Amino acid sequence: MTFTSNIAIDGYSSSGKSTFAKEIAKELGYIYIDSGAMYRAVALYCLENGIVTADRFDHVKLIESLDRIHIEFSVDPAANKQLTLLNGRNVEESIRGIRISELASKVSQVKEVRWKMVGLQRSIAEKGGIVMDGRDIGTVVFPDAKMKIFMTASLEVRARRRYDELMQRGIQASYDEVLESIRMRDHEDENRTESPLCKAEGAVTLDNSKMTIEEQMKWFRHHWKSANSNNEN
Repeated sequence: MTFTSNIAIDGYSSSGKSTFAKEIAKELGYIYIDSGAMYRAVALYCLENGIVTADRFDHVKLIESLDRIHIEFSVDPAANKQLTLLNGRNVEESIRGIRISELASKVSQVKEVRWKMVGLQRSIAEKGGIVMDGRDIGTVVFPDAKMKIFMTASLEVRARRRYDELMQRGIQASYDEVLESIRMRDHEDENRTESPLCKAEGAVTLDNSKMTIEEQMKWFRHHWKSANSNNEN
């Protein structure tokens, strides 16, 4: 199975992957898939079903529950917004808080969870024309993607972006709390046993610390043209 017509975007937490991926999908007429939302949905299921408590993470129960966790994507036409569905329920807002973000990092370290999510991601992308962002898309999910991008930005810039996003959503948090949460997430992502965060072979790096989305899209158009030229040769 090959996924040569898809675009894989990996990178650090709050590096702007989703915003960038959505703009690319819009420009190319591709479909955008937020792989991180899948892990967040699993994390929410764990929290709601007692798999995770303040002092315990029941890995065995999580693995046994995987067949009962069904994740889908839908679109709200009125808001032109992608929705994440967990067992048929819209959980898009519920999965965006700091607690779920931290828990998603732990959930993603369970290899059985990653296998299930990778299988789902590949099944969604079989027909091509997908822009997917995450942390192992170019390394594991679509290693033969037409274009692979690795995104980064300074820790402080990413913390400020995440803090502003939470404030806009009405979720209360301090900047220092967000900064530490992202620092911990970086460490866990880079050092986990299963599919650690790293730059995929052949990926191009985008540091958008000081770039607007318009500047990022200009950068993309240049590299997309190059990727298409290379594939034609």
